Amino acid sequence: MANRVAFVTGSSRGIGRAIALSLAEAGHSIVVASPEVELNEEVAAEIRKTQPALTVDLNLTSPESVAAGFQAAMKEFGRIDVLVNNAGITKDGLAVRMKKEAWDLVLQINLTGAFLASQQAMPIMMKQRWGRIVNIASVVGQAGNAGQANYVASKAGIIGLTKALAQELGSRNITVNAVAPGFIETDMTKNLPAEVREKMLGTVPLKRPGTPEDIAKAVRFLASDDAAYITGVVLQVNGGMYM
Repeated sequence: MANRVAFVTGSSRGIGRAIALSLAEAGHSIVVASPEVELNEEVAAEIRKTQPALTVDLNLTSPESVAAGFQAAMKEFGRIDVLVNNAGITKDGLAVRMKKEAWDLVLQINLTGAFLASQQAMPIMMKQRWGRIVNIASVVGQAGNAGQANYVASKAGIIGLTKALAQELGSRNITVNAVAPGFIETDMTKNLPAEVREKMLGTVPLKRPGTPEDIAKAVRFLASDDAAYITGVVLQVNGGMYM
């Protein structure tokens, strides 16, 4: 069989980049999809040392952009086997003062974006009678977090979406799972004040932050044949921060 093809949103940096590289290592052709066009090309150049890669300028707030991205992927590869809904943003603030725009944008990218991408991938996977959708949730979608009502709601929504799609798609041999990262070393977390960092690490039994590669390995497993009988699951990769 030809290479399996993985479409990874938000794969220009951080966890998404690690996922794209790990899936390439596992033999997938990769669609590197994000609005950061130059960074997309850098990631794709790295992947092309071993596997084919396509870059897509993806704007998850635009259904047209999402549809165009999947059309480009199908034109290039003729199939999509794995979708990783990884793209996400934060716009933190206490709920009492949160502007509706901050609420809307986070929900639009993190949750509606994942829904739109899944909606594009589903007919392709149903026709193939094989597929893997892996959604990146978050520990805060399970445990909550002050100052992140919009982000928490989006990630809790991702968990609900995962379970609904798992039930809808199971009969077509398509699994849908989520990975919920805990405190991971990324651009998003590296600018935290030292005392906030220490406090967060204090809640992690393994006493270290996770790496993007820790998340990538979990995604790689769920995207593989080894995970064929796992669907509707939230795999917690959080060092024990939430149990």
